[in-house]
Amino acid sequence: MPKPLVSVRNVSKHFGEGEARVDALVDVSLDVMAGEVVGLKGPSGSGKTTLLNVIGCILEPSAGQLVLNDEVVFDRKWLTRDLRRMRLERIGFIFQAHNLLPFLSVVENVALVLRLAGQSEQAATARADELLTYLEVSHRRKAMPAQLSGGEAQRVAIARALANQPRVILADEPTAALDSERARIVMDLLRRVAVENEASIITVTHDEKIFSRFDRLVSLRDGRIDA
Repeated sequence: MPKPLVSVRNVSKHFGEGEARVDALVDVSLDVMAGEVVGLKGPSGSGKTTLLNVIGCILEPSAGQLVLNDEVVFDRKWLTRDLRRMRLERIGFIFQAHNLLPFLSVVENVALVLRLAGQSEQAATARADELLTYLEVSHRRKAMPAQLSGGEAQRVAIARALANQPRVILADEPTAALDSERARIVMDLLRRVAVENEASIITVTHDEKIFSRFDRLVSLRDGRIDA
């Protein structure tokens, strides 16, 4: 049997102590396979974004275990020394706000991730152009972010997330600002990436119009998986 690419085991996360303590996640377990696109849904405050940030190694769990691509990265403490490097090389992040740098062109925004990882300018630009072509936005390579439509900006953000060929891609409300047609296009692109790159894609969403685009939906309520 294939092993999950992402494995969350009995993870809890609380903020504060005593009477001020808030339990954001309570004993959450979740497996996501390579090639799978999973949606996290639930009311505001249910723990969706907290779980995404734990999987992305941005938030440290209070308890539990996190395994990414067969490597135990957290088990009561972080077991990976350089979390920044791991996030850069193994995890792609896509957000509702695309967060493109306004003073860099489209191709420069994508290439920057590769430059930070140590690639030469020539190699980084070539990889950025390859991704922009793959996502059908290469005709905007020299444009500045302010000149892009919402759909174009989201495609560039996806290209940036894919730059280092991560196998774990985390998306937080990636279609919230898009109309139905553009939301469908973005989700189809993510599914294509999952299959072709054997990646796990985990998406937080309130967007009911894309629920049918997931392999499965996981519901959270009050920090727990809602069976």
